[in-house]
Amino acid sequence: MDSGWVDEGFGAVADTFAENFDLFPELGAAVTVYVGGRKVVELWDGEAAPGRQWDGETVVPVFSCAKGLVSLVVHLLAQQGRLELDAPIGEYWPSFVAAGKEKITARMVLGHRAGIPVLDQTLSFEEIAAWTPVIAAIEAQKPLWEPGTSYEYHGHVFGFVLGEVVRRITGLRPGAYFRSVVGDPLGLRAWIGLPAEELGSLARLTEAEGRPPMPGPEHLLTRIVTMNGALVFPGLDVPHGWNDPALLGMELPGAGAVASATGLAGLYAAAVTGIDGSARLLTADTVTDAVREVSSGQGFLGFDAGARWGSGYLLDSATFRPLLGARSFGNDGAGGQFAFGDDEYGVGFGYVANRMVGHGDARANRLITAVRDCLG
Repeated sequence: MDSGWVDEGFGAVADTFAENFDLFPELGAAVTVYVGGRKVVELWDGEAAPGRQWDGETVVPVFSCAKGLVSLVVHLLAQQGRLELDAPIGEYWPSFVAAGKEKITARMVLGHRAGIPVLDQTLSFEEIAAWTPVIAAIEAQKPLWEPGTSYEYHGHVFGFVLGEVVRRITGLRPGAYFRSVVGDPLGLRAWIGLPAEELGSLARLTEAEGRPPMPGPEHLLTRIVTMNGALVFPGLDVPHGWNDPALLGMELPGAGAVASATGLAGLYAAAVTGIDGSARLLTADTVTDAVREVSSGQGFLGFDAGARWGSGYLLDSATFRPLLGARSFGNDGAGGQFAFGDDEYGVGFGYVANRMVGHGDARANRLITAVRDCLG
């Protein structure tokens, strides 16, 4: 029996959430929806970890939903006039331009068009955790293609490049900057680098049977996802795997966020409407800029064919991720998690789960459809 509540008129979301436990191998999950800055759905059910039930405070690794946190602070800096998204990154990070990266802009990275989805250098886990070795490897990296001419998912590099730009401007890495300007002021349960005191609320990931295996270690997709094998994937109950506090506690801004459903939904609601009486974080003009399509169609690898990318966010796509409309923007996670916002409908949505069914599985899509039906 699921816990939480829904407002009148949103019962279909509760029905769909319950049905997901019958139709899919759900273990534990949660969904939260804000409309007009007000929470209208907050539901959870199932097991967070062996012997511990999910509750309203439960957080879970949400993989690339991290890109939503990073993209939000990037757009905030642009909105404040501190960052020009179409200016060369070298204006903020002079040593970035080596090896043919002079023309790469933050917009190219946000749209996965920078030509540096993976690094030639193989770094150790400890070097990745230390941050600066990754930054040095990025500086030495030559683009795989002429920047701006094609796109491919930039996995972890996305977070490190944009995160270093944030650090150069603000003095803080992206996880700390997010907490200082968004997470802490709004009390959002979402982090890049989970604090040790939150480990007691952490859900444990499990893998559903039948998930398709990753390609071999030399395949570009595997290299992107694992940073040349330094990070295992899905790799759950192994040293430095995705249930390991050492991994979840470090700054991995492309794919290392940990959040609750309410934390993610609140993040996007804060962006598009404000929550609890706060002003919206992103102006209508900033959202218009963010949802302008930057990449779509067949990418360099052909991965995620049908996806449409704005600046840092997935956009509404009938064939990949149907959302609410042209003003919808969000990010998904490899475990099936998804969060998005839409300022036309005033919606912030977050769904998280600890059973990894498969990339792009239907659980979140079914909930989004229910929200759409409830909104009419």
